[in-house]
Amino acid sequence: CVQPSVPPVPNYKVSMSIPEWLQAIQTYMKMLQYNHTGTQFFEIRKSRPLSGLMETAKEMTRESLPIKCLEAVILGIYLTNGQPSVERFPISFKTHFSGNYFHHVVLGIYCNGRYGSLGMSRRSDLMDKPLTYRTLSDLIFEFEDSYKKYLHSVKKVKIGLYVPHEPHSFQPIEWKQLVLNVSKMMRTEVRKELEKFARDMRMKILKPSSAHSPIKERSRGKSLSPRRRQASPQRRSCRRDKS
Repeated sequence: CVQPSVPPVPNYKVSMSIPEWLQAIQTYMKMLQYNHTGTQFFEIRKSRPLSGLMETAKEMTRESLPIKCLEAVILGIYLTNGQPSVERFPISFKTHFSGNYFHHVVLGIYCNGRYGSLGMSRRSDLMDKPLTYRTLSDLIFEFEDSYKKYLHSVKKVKIGLYVPHEPHSFQPIEWKQLVLNVSKMMRTEVRKELEKFARDMRMKILKPSSAHSPIKERSRGKSLSPRRRQASPQRRSCRRDKS
């Protein structure tokens, strides 16, 4: 039997512009394809240290199996490591459609004064966005408008902090530093909150909320077990992203 071809992992070349590099990463993720099987091939616990998640990302490149939105975020972080001009941060959406709630996450990108995203979804306009948005709110509203096409109303948006470029970091990813109940806010209000947050992010003055939690700080030892219970709803995060 013929072995399925394994897509080559993209390599950054000095001749590439950052948008070209991001496009190469996104093309690679699309070649892995979206996982429609209903089985999650890679377990991703959001509370794990970055170093552990990067090991999982390496495994994804070796196995070349289809991925969902959360795996795409981890893979996007892994593939953009070592590009200090590219800041990466998670953006999560909670939407409502036909009596059900859905969760989706993409990797926000900030570089040279512009915002964009990397990711995977069932819907082509709910994953990667080009590095052309002048503000974080422009990017978020673009996603909100895309959701409207599928009659999904966005209820909550969560923005995390910049992910360190140190792949061996024991720091967990900060997934939800800012949580906005956008369905109860005017767009002008949402824009104001997002722009203040984006400014603070660029100035690097925000500290992870986990810094205030002694439990999360112990990620280096054997303290992962108490948090396993918390991880189960998060693992379902992409199962129902009609996205």
